[in-house]
Amino acid sequence: MGKRESAMEDLGMKKALITGITGQDGSYLAEFLLEKGYEVHGIFRRCSTFNTDRIDHLYVDAHEPDAKMFLHAGDLSDGTGLRHILEQVQPDEVYNLGAQSHVRVSFDQPEYTADVTATGTLRLLEAVRDHNDRSKRNVRFYQAGSSEMFGAAKPPQDESTPFYPRSPYAVSKVAAHWYGVNYREGYNLFVCNGILFNHESPRRGETFVTRKITRALGRIKVGAQKKLYLGNLDAKRDWGFAGDYVRAMWMMLQQDTPDDYVVATGEAHSVRDFLDVAGERLKLDWEKYVEIDPRYFRPTEVDYLLGNPRKAVDRFGWKPEVSFKQLVEMMVDNDLALAEREMMLRQAGHQVVSR
Repeated sequence: MGKRESAMEDLGMKKALITGITGQDGSYLAEFLLEKGYEVHGIFRRCSTFNTDRIDHLYVDAHEPDAKMFLHAGDLSDGTGLRHILEQVQPDEVYNLGAQSHVRVSFDQPEYTADVTATGTLRLLEAVRDHNDRSKRNVRFYQAGSSEMFGAAKPPQDESTPFYPRSPYAVSKVAAHWYGVNYREGYNLFVCNGILFNHESPRRGETFVTRKITRALGRIKVGAQKKLYLGNLDAKRDWGFAGDYVRAMWMMLQQDTPDDYVVATGEAHSVRDFLDVAGERLKLDWEKYVEIDPRYFRPTEVDYLLGNPRKAVDRFGWKPEVSFKQLVEMMVDNDLALAEREMMLRQAGHQVVSR
């Protein structure tokens, strides 16, 4: 931790409310805030099966005196429920990470994506505004933006780059971004938009291309899978580690004034580059196993995203600590170990379902 970051850490016992706490970013952020002494509250969608595996290691029964993380059933489509949770929790900071966040799925479910990702943000902002008015508090609000908002804009992209979204997900994130700006300027809410470029980890969902690659190559390495089907191998992305990026979210909300920030590594790599590093780590010639499936191409492609994080670096000293190569190797090692465990279970006669 740098000196500038340490200087911000005068917390007392703050409360944070996280939407999307069961996702990749939510789990890393909850972990980070708990380590800093926060009481963490998370909103999760009720379903018939448990989906809390990313945060199970953080959970302490609420009846225990040392419990510091609490979950609340809710949904960004339910404004009344959001208001009830805000009144119950009385948070100092709200991190809106909840969304329908899969770009390809957003083409199949555009209306749902817009309702949760765009209008859901508006519902939460309204709930925070009402809460502030009644309680005379000033809750700080982080809105999770995305590099997909830049879409076809010429790289490198920074805070001054015009948005050019190329998917229903990206359009929804642009709307959420401007809702945040509008509430900051119109109602004096402390709202920060974090425009985060692609960030990955071993906790990434398995339908996202990076995790899809590392899971499949791990299985191929141990003989549990024969082929990996992908779309555009030449698309370039600025990939970083999710654990680094949640630190930037928190740092934004510790500033004296709210603003919008690009968070990125400043380096771009293609999907093919990702495969090369993963294959090298596994000593595997991925070209023998990868086939192109047109179904995985988007109706409107985003070819090249490259972020310029200079503003975040200059304002509060954030910088990524995990390199691209380290990130890929971290994910590969995790998923090779997972594949080996799956093979052991199969050999012992247990049924293992591959997703």
